[in-house]
Amino acid sequence: MRTAIIAGQGRLPAALAAAMPAPPLVAALDGFAPEGLTVDLRFRVERLVPFLRALERDGVGQVIFAGAVTRPRLDPALLDEATAALLPRLMTAMAQGDDATLRVVIELFEEFGFSVVGVEAVAPALLPGAGVLAGTVTPRDEADATRAAAIVAALGAVDVGQGAVVAQGLCLGVEALPGTDALLAQVAGIGALRPDPARGRGLFYKAAKAGQDRRIDLPTLGPQTLRAVAAAGLGGVAFEAGSVICLDLAEMQDLAQELGLFLWARG
Repeated sequence: MRTAIIAGQGRLPAALAAAMPAPPLVAALDGFAPEGLTVDLRFRVERLVPFLRALERDGVGQVIFAGAVTRPRLDPALLDEATAALLPRLMTAMAQGDDATLRVVIELFEEFGFSVVGVEAVAPALLPGAGVLAGTVTPRDEADATRAAAIVAALGAVDVGQGAVVAQGLCLGVEALPGTDALLAQVAGIGALRPDPARGRGLFYKAAKAGQDRRIDLPTLGPQTLRAVAAAGLGGVAFEAGSVICLDLAEMQDLAQELGLFLWARG
């Protein structure tokens, strides 16, 4: 049985491919090619059913979703009859938020006979377990992480985001549709509203949404996140242990030390 990576942008698809015992088929949504990986098959949402049948013809029995995508604009002129019949179901889910959309996407793949697996089934080492991975975590940081975890849990309950920035108990920003980079850039621009950094620089916290399907859209951190955290004047990164993908963990640990940040998988 062949495995296909349904790839989006970024480095995660290549990291997964490297962890697999056999080369996967790499399929990418048009306009969202992954880094460092040759794409075997490109597809559009408007031609979803022909794409699923192409996977069947190529002997694919298992798929894994990896990488970043944004909601594409649909061109009705490209719809085939079979995909058009599925469109109301997709559009209803998209109106309900990302979690609902992803659940329907998984359901559609399963209805065509594909087994959908998550990152932890293929590359569990990408999801670090509990522990301080770099730097030192203070009691102030622990309190900020507890506050941030409560905020992210509330965000997840309404399907908004997976991250928040907290300093000395104050929420400086939350992750929404623009994503992590936009959040950290926003925090970097905060002026007088920011508390005195001498009493604690604060942290960026990331976690999976409560109850989300762990086979798709687990949060991801990488070296660029650490650079953005440092540029925002924060003290470090905390994340939910076992539920957040870390790309190039060894590089992240070295970079955290270099930037004077802590990196903490919070249990």
